[in-house]
Amino acid sequence: MSRTITVEGMSCEHCEQTVEEALEDVEGVTNASADRETESATVEGEADDDALVDAVSDAGYDASA
Repeated sequence: MSRTITVEGMSCEHCEQTVEEALEDVEGVTNASADRETESATVEGEADDDALVDAVSDAGYDASA
């Protein structure tokens, strides 16, 4: 399953990588791709939306599912 979440605060490629790594550490996520231009991240796999938002928040960015 694929879904997109909103991620605010990314300003560079390093930010995108940080968000991707945070999301990929969530149990059930098989792949994550962040895009600072669209302020979003696409996540593949079976993971709880709250866990995804929490992971991005813990990485220092604002997120909503």
